Amino acid sequence: MSIEHISDTALWVAHYRALESERPDALFRDPYARRLAGEKGEQIVREMPQGERSAWAMIVRTAVMDRLIREQLAAGVDTVVNLAAGLDARPWRMELPSSLRWVDVDFPEMLSYKLETLEGETPPCVYHALGADLTDPNVRNGTLADATAGSARALVITEGLLIYLEERDVADLAQDLHATGVAVSWITDLASPQLLKWMSRTWGKRVSMGNARFRFAPQAGTAFFEPFGWREGVYLSLGEEAQRLNREMQLAWLWRLVGRLMSSSKREEMRRMMGIVGLERVDEPAIRRVRGQ
Repeated sequence: MSIEHISDTALWVAHYRALESERPDALFRDPYARRLAGEKGEQIVREMPQGERSAWAMIVRTAVMDRLIREQLAAGVDTVVNLAAGLDARPWRMELPSSLRWVDVDFPEMLSYKLETLEGETPPCVYHALGADLTDPNVRNGTLADATAGSARALVITEGLLIYLEERDVADLAQDLHATGVAVSWITDLASPQLLKWMSRTWGKRVSMGNARFRFAPQAGTAFFEPFGWREGVYLSLGEEAQRLNREMQLAWLWRLVGRLMSSSKREEMRRMMGIVGLERVDEPAIRRVRGQ
C-alpha cells in the first residue's frame, strides 16, 4: 500500500504536475514537481486505478487555479495563505510580486520535506512556512492569525483539502477564515455528491487506508458557504475547462453527447460535478450554525 498517510496524496498530485510539465505543450511548468514527487509519487500513480488516465483532472485544476491566483493578485491581494499546501511549488515557479507575502500551512513534516527538497531555490516573493494541524480549532485560529498578520487583503487557497474534511470542519474553517477580517477571497475545488460516490468506488479504499477518506461534497454546492460569510464569485466547471485547455478525459465527447439528451437541470448538475470556485467574503453573513454542533 503506497498511501500510508494523508500527506502522501501530495506526492500523488505532484507526480501529475511533473507529467504535465514534461509535455511540449504544457499548460504550466513546474520544474520542481518530479523532484518533490519522488519515486513514491510515481509508485502511487502506477498503483492507483486509472492512475495516469486521471491526471487530466489534477492538471486542469492546477492550471485554472494558477489563473485565478493571478487575477486576485492583479486585484490587489497582498497575502496568499495556502492551507494544506502540500508540495505546491507556486511560490517558486510562478512570477510573483516581490512584495507579496506567501504563507504555506501544512503538517510540519510535510513542510520540512518540501523545504529540504527545494534547498537552494529562492522564491521571488516573501515566503513563510507555518507548521500546524488545521483540524485542531485552537491551533487553526492561532495559525490563521499569524498567517494574515499585517495583511490588508488576503487570498486563501484550499486546493485538494476540503474533500477530506467533515462538513462541520469545513463550516468551522469558513467561519474562522471570515473572522480574520482580512481574508477577502478564497479559491477551492469542490466536488458534488455524485462525484464523491464515484471517487469512493474508484480510489476510496486506497486513500482511506492512509486516513484520507473522501468526505466533503455538499448537496447545496457553493450555497453551503453562504451562512458562514462566503458567496460564489465564480464557478469554473472542470469539464468545461478541460475542453477549453485540451486536457479532457477519455470519452468526454460521449458525455457531451449524452448531456444533449438531458434536461437543462440535469445538464447543470453534470456541469457542476466538479469545479473550481472563487468565493468572495460577505461582510455581514447570516451565520445560522452554532460552532461544534
